[in-house]
Amino acid sequence: MKIGILGSGSMGSGIAQVAATAGHEVILFDKNKEALTRASEKLQKILNRLVEKGRIDDATAKAIFGRIYLVDNMSAYAECGLVIEAIIENVDVKKSVFQQMESIVNDDCILASNTSSLSIASIAAACEKSERVIGIHFFNPAPLMKLVEIIPAVQTANDVLEKSQKLIDSWGKLTVVTKDTPGFIVNRVARPFYAEALRILEEGVADVPTIDWAMTEIAGFRMGPFTLMDYIGNDVNYTVTETVFTAFYFDPRYKPAFTQKRLSEAGYLGRKSGRGFYDYSENAKNPEATKDQRLGKNIVKRIIAMLINEAADAVFWQIASKKDIDLAMTKGVNYPKGLLRWADEIGIKKCVKRMDKLYKIYGEDRYRCSPLLRKMAKQGTNFFEKEKEMI
Repeated sequence: MKIGILGSGSMGSGIAQVAATAGHEVILFDKNKEALTRASEKLQKILNRLVEKGRIDDATAKAIFGRIYLVDNMSAYAECGLVIEAIIENVDVKKSVFQQMESIVNDDCILASNTSSLSIASIAAACEKSERVIGIHFFNPAPLMKLVEIIPAVQTANDVLEKSQKLIDSWGKLTVVTKDTPGFIVNRVARPFYAEALRILEEGVADVPTIDWAMTEIAGFRMGPFTLMDYIGNDVNYTVTETVFTAFYFDPRYKPAFTQKRLSEAGYLGRKSGRGFYDYSENAKNPEATKDQRLGKNIVKRIIAMLINEAADAVFWQIASKKDIDLAMTKGVNYPKGLLRWADEIGIKKCVKRMDKLYKIYGEDRYRCSPLLRKMAKQGTNFFEKEKEMI
């Protein structure tokens, strides 16, 4: 099967590399010829690096690159069995390109969007054969990240879901199926990791390095929330939060933070701009963490409680299965544990108690406890059958 990729940015070229490595001929389209040149150079550099590291041999690298055809005319999609769009997160732009693609491809070609949070149903509505449209959301960098979210819209045909999942699984990826709701699994459930850290900062409970220290050294995350926001880009992270907040009818649980908005407005975007929550300039001296164990544990308890609550609500609203939610968070954003298994270890009653304590202090709907957690605490049940451990 020929695979089409629309957009030659880091995500599009990454997906092209994955598909070509799996043995497919790949049509990588971008209307910007300079962007195609950059993508070609970047792909060659990545493949050469893999050869140097001994991951693949020279012949394999040349074969992979030889299967990727860079084009600036969408008519090349005519023989593709699947086309994945990986362009700007703007629903109107995506609708427009899906209409263009549909006028070119065969009737049985699957059209997919790599959107991280936009409505697949809305994108599908732009097509005459909306049943062929699906969300296939890779994580950046696509060649390294194992997780792929598969998002059927209300219009998506069952066989399209089955074919898409089977194909992406064959590429060596771990797929999870999620309902077409804002943020899907990962970008919905992960919001408190950033939002609650920002709230703790804005309240003056702890500073940036101390919160990052607590979440890495005590909780076991690979990156603290502020290091991760700087890595992602404060503009990108803020926009995703604002998109999810708006899409959920301004639910206070997803409310963005002015602190991150102001950094974005100032151009302090993180690593890519040289400054964000941290200063990345040469010889810069960033403040040290206050390594107070009691303070650190309180920070961890608060952020983890909010994350667990969000994961539990995703189960409550049948966004995805318990297994897929935990898999998404460990493989999609490298969490040290699945949040639902973490809830079992802490104890469901304790999770409810922590949420109720926050609600009592603030009186905000942001801290409302998931009905599922409350019901499970009353029944004495767990998400998974496992011996409880204390955090």
